[in-house]
Amino acid sequence: MPNTQAPPPNAEPLPLSGWRLRWYTVIFEADTVAGRRFDLVLIALILISILVVMADSVQQLHANYGLLFTTAEWVLTLLFTFEYLARLACSPRPMRYATSFFGVVDLISVLPTYLALIFPEVYALIDVRVLRLLRVFRILKLAAYVSEYQSLANALIASRRKILVFLSAVLMVVVIMGTVMYVVEGPANGFTSIPTSVYWAITTMTTVGFGDITPKTDLGRLISSAMMLLGWGTLAVPTGIVTAEMTSFRLSAKNLPTTRTCHQCLSEGHLVDANYCFKCGATLPDYLHEKQP
Repeated sequence: MPNTQAPPPNAEPLPLSGWRLRWYTVIFEADTVAGRRFDLVLIALILISILVVMADSVQQLHANYGLLFTTAEWVLTLLFTFEYLARLACSPRPMRYATSFFGVVDLISVLPTYLALIFPEVYALIDVRVLRLLRVFRILKLAAYVSEYQSLANALIASRRKILVFLSAVLMVVVIMGTVMYVVEGPANGFTSIPTSVYWAITTMTTVGFGDITPKTDLGRLISSAMMLLGWGTLAVPTGIVTAEMTSFRLSAKNLPTTRTCHQCLSEGHLVDANYCFKCGATLPDYLHEKQP
């Protein structure tokens, strides 16, 4: 008797084949020539769409080319809508894609144009399409830019205690110097309270220098000069801490993963020289599927 029960929701998706596999390779993979070209065209269309919305917000341009901008926006929206539906159609787990970060962004990027038919003020939200440009990390890297971002994030996390200690020392300095300036200058010269003096010390040490509060006495100017020189040297400390951690991570970095996809289980992140899928063991397609120009 055949089994007619539906598979459990967490079951592995069936391998793609035919047109769905071809579409998936082009739309979701950036390690192929076709996929790279598709993503580059998509990013160009996103930029054009954002420029159209920005230009249409200029009253003079809207008065002269309003119909052209509206037509272009609807053409682009229909293209983005088809692209979103194509992603759902060829995705092995449509709901997982639809609820993912990029899936939600893709949906939100096309909704404003349709909602603007009912709520015209929503039209400006079309600029949310700029978030879709995050896909550029999958194209230009191929994993390099994402790995650099991860490297920076790891360096910041690893150096957080050193940075906190450094910021604590800076905080003590500005509190002390602000208090000294309150005593030296006083309310007559704009230093009306210790918090106001601390505010001055922060703007001086960070070399912002708004100039709304300035010392008038010679001793106050001498202290200000010392604060400026101290701030000029202090700004380099956090940069050095983070740079040292990034260098440490770079020296210990391994071979970086790519967006290569297993056509059996559709898992991504395989190394360039990998021959088999790290998840299901299936033979991986050649890297690249086509030779890069």
